[in-house]
Amino acid sequence: MTGTETIREREARYLMQTYPRSDVVFVAGDGTVLVDEDGREYLDFLSGIAVTSLGHGNRDLVETASEQMARLDHVSNLFYTEPMVDLAERLSEGSIGGPVFFANSGSEANECAIKVLRKHAAARGIASPEVITFEGAWHGRTYGAMAATPALIDQADLGPMLPGFVQVPFDDPDALESAFSPNTAGVMMETIQGEAGVRPFSEATLEVARRLTRDAGSLLVLDEVQTGVGRTGSLWSYQQFGVVPDVMTTAKALGGGMAIGACVNSEELGQVLAPGDHGSTFAAGPVASAVAGRVLEIVDRPETLRRVREAGGRLVDGLSDLSGVESVRGRGLMLGAALEPGLDAAAVRDELLRRGLVVNAPRPDTLRLLPPFVVTDGQIDRAIGILGDVLAEAR
Repeated sequence: MTGTETIREREARYLMQTYPRSDVVFVAGDGTVLVDEDGREYLDFLSGIAVTSLGHGNRDLVETASEQMARLDHVSNLFYTEPMVDLAERLSEGSIGGPVFFANSGSEANECAIKVLRKHAAARGIASPEVITFEGAWHGRTYGAMAATPALIDQADLGPMLPGFVQVPFDDPDALESAFSPNTAGVMMETIQGEAGVRPFSEATLEVARRLTRDAGSLLVLDEVQTGVGRTGSLWSYQQFGVVPDVMTTAKALGGGMAIGACVNSEELGQVLAPGDHGSTFAAGPVASAVAGRVLEIVDRPETLRRVREAGGRLVDGLSDLSGVESVRGRGLMLGAALEPGLDAAAVRDELLRRGLVVNAPRPDTLRLLPPFVVTDGQIDRAIGILGDVLAEAR
């Protein structure tokens, strides 16, 4: 029995079966390369779903984590720690300027945003607040975040869901305007829907969302869990879309592999939640905070963001030239390759993995590519070559 077979059997015995895992065991990583238990190398064009944006085993992050772990690992949020406050200051000043709540994931960050929406609405005298979200949205798997995620709300065995969420069609400004009511606490949306196959919203829809919420005194929440921390070629994707939110959430790449998320209010919105309204035991621990601060320091450099845009352009050009790719969506290094009719994205993904290229298929017709920012031109060209061969055979 191979090591992979042993691990598969142990996984089935000891883990809740909530993930369909690919049949490979990764044991190491360096930059854009993953290594399995047999020593075989793979190009990682998924980055743990937009998490390891500075590459695997990044020396700066390893050093930062090790030094902080040796100095102070955890004391809880009942006390002050400097890494937490340093990170909050950097995150706030580098985005929308207001107070920060730290969490452990994107789902938890979005739970905080939902509490901010509801409490802000209550202060405006709204007894039954409603939050508008869009079809195709993905905000997480905790109960509030699930209610904001249309694909997850029709699970009767997990119901009832949190009430007060109104879904409208993707990128439809007229439907958004029609759904707006005196009970609307706010609009919650991504600038680019990741789990729906990398679908950017039009600036028109974002502008309508901003105008409606501003005029009503309600809030615009932008979920930057996947798009943020440089992934689209700017530190935050909203900076490319011409709107500024009242609330922003982030996670994934923020920790460079460490578990951390954040909900940030604008300077104008300021404090909404009070002591006891929300909390987290592990969030913004010294180690995660120190690493996240270093991540922001590295990513928020002109040369880093320029490299994301240049590498993204090279990848778009290569994908667009492939037979079997109908279109390419996204910005920076957050890209979706829509395949021609008749091609099964999941089957293509599986064959790519067999040939040493890691991507995923969020839709039956779409591949998602999220390589680390440290990806080289040679690695991009190699990935395009592998994908071209697989698509040619699949057609």
